[in-house]
Amino acid sequence: MSEAATHLASGKVREIYGLDDDRLLLVASDRISTFDVILPTPIPDKGRVLTGMSAFWFSRTRSLVPNHLLDLGGDGRSTVCRRLTMLPVELVVRGYLSGSGWVDYRASGSVCGHSLPEGLRESDRLPEPIVTPATKAEEGHDLNISEDEAAELCGAEPYATARDAALALYRFASRHAEERGIVLADTKFEFGLDADGVVTLGDEALTPDSSRFWPADEYAPGGPQPSFDKQYVRDYCLSTGWDRTYPGPEVPDDVVAGTRARYVEAFERLTEIPFDRYLSDPKVVL
Repeated sequence: MSEAATHLASGKVREIYGLDDDRLLLVASDRISTFDVILPTPIPDKGRVLTGMSAFWFSRTRSLVPNHLLDLGGDGRSTVCRRLTMLPVELVVRGYLSGSGWVDYRASGSVCGHSLPEGLRESDRLPEPIVTPATKAEEGHDLNISEDEAAELCGAEPYATARDAALALYRFASRHAEERGIVLADTKFEFGLDADGVVTLGDEALTPDSSRFWPADEYAPGGPQPSFDKQYVRDYCLSTGWDRTYPGPEVPDDVVAGTRARYVEAFERLTEIPFDRYLSDPKVVL
């Protein structure tokens, strides 16, 4: 993967390069964002965790939906991917009532148009997983929308295909995680269309950045849960009195170390591969 690349864009975490008309090079940095604000303090190896976990899931879910992964780099943080025309929404699959879903439920008894039973508590398991789309904001916060609105934005057929794929991916990953002592509370997917118009999974998949992972042995509905995702650093940032606007606060060394440890533990428990082994041979996840 030493070929010439043209820098196209910088995301919150990834640098995006063009290789040719068909392929992109994505490089995952160690940047971390909370409430859509990139913090000034990186989390060492975070980009490698995201890249390795995504590649792990991509390689095991191709029978459910095509994905954009073509090759994994030797640095553990870069991937060569198929270019896609991305759908203008992200699809969040929720199996448990948490985050913005809990906020919406308390206000209206529903989440993105899904009516839910009365009396649910924060972090309760839902009767069935639901899909809650959100617009992808260039700046600021993503906005939850209904499935009807998402279908209008994407086209009915591509949205229906992406929705079915998202639910299948969630169910597959949820079973896998549960067998390893982890609850997959919710997760975000992004899909695009390939050159032939086929709905294809892109971006990242089932990582601590795009998912809420909870330790099953500590799961206790009725409030927030301990997690393997970036909630740990979110909680620290809020404890400083930060107002969730740019710039974010510096993160102290102990919170950096604690965040890295949670990311690495999620990687090792879900992949059953020692992280040091991945660092020495990234393709072990494929």
